[in-house]
Amino acid sequence: MCGRYASFREDQTLADEFAIATVADDVRLLGPSWNVAPTDGVRMVVERADKQTGEVTRQLRVARWGLVPSWAKDPSVGSRMINARVESVTDKPAFARPFATRRALLPADGYYEWKKPGPGATTKRKQPFYLHPEDGEVVALAGLYEFWKDPTKADDDPDRWLVSTTVITRPATDELAHIHDRQPLMLRPEAWDAWLSPATTAGEAAALLDAEPPAIVATPVSTQVNAVANNGPDLVEPVEPEPES
Repeated sequence: MCGRYASFREDQTLADEFAIATVADDVRLLGPSWNVAPTDGVRMVVERADKQTGEVTRQLRVARWGLVPSWAKDPSVGSRMINARVESVTDKPAFARPFATRRALLPADGYYEWKKPGPGATTKRKQPFYLHPEDGEVVALAGLYEFWKDPTKADDDPDRWLVSTTVITRPATDELAHIHDRQPLMLRPEAWDAWLSPATTAGEAAALLDAEPPAIVATPVSTQVNAVANNGPDLVEPVEPEPES
C-alpha cells in the first residue's frame, strides 16, 4: 500500500514540471510536507474545463487524501479508500467511474514503507524506508479523484463540495518486494498527457497500469516518521537501520 509520502517541492517548481496553467488559491496554503498522511489535503494535477472559458486546462488543485464516492452517506468512508489496487480499479464501484473520467497525478518527492523484521529477529519494530527516485526527479503518483456533495450544506455554501483522491497501487518490483509487497503506481513524464486527458478512454488508461516504474532507491530513515505529528526535512535523512538481532 501507500500510506505516507513526502511532497515538499515548491508550487512553482511543480507548475513548471507538469506544465500547469492554473494553480488554485488553496494550494498555496498547504506548504511543504515531509509526512503526508491519509485525510490530509494534498496537491494533485488534473485536466478540467476552466470555469471562465470552458477550455480544458492543466491545473494544480487540492484534494483530501482518501476517496469519498459520490454516493457515500458521509465522508468517513474515505479513510478506507486511500489506495486503489490496479487489479480492481477498473471495475470496483467506488473507483470505476473516476477511473474513466477523473484521473489525477499526485506530485511527490518520495514515499514511505515499513519493513517487517525477518524470521528470528529479536525486535518487533518495523524499519521505515524512504523510497525515492534514483535521479532525484519528481514522482508522479497515479491517482483518481471524486466529488462528494454534503447534503447538510446549502447549495450556495462554498464548502458543500468535498474533493477527494486516492493513490493507485501495484505489486512491488523484485527490487522493492523485500520491504513491502505493494508500491504506488508511478508514471513517467511520457505517460502524463495520456493519463490526465479527458479524451483518453478507460480502456486506453488501463494500458498505462502496466507502466514501467522509475528506478527507486530505498533509504532507511528514523522511526520519527511513524508519528504523523512529526514533519520536517530530517525525516528523509538516512540512518543506520536497527539491528534485527
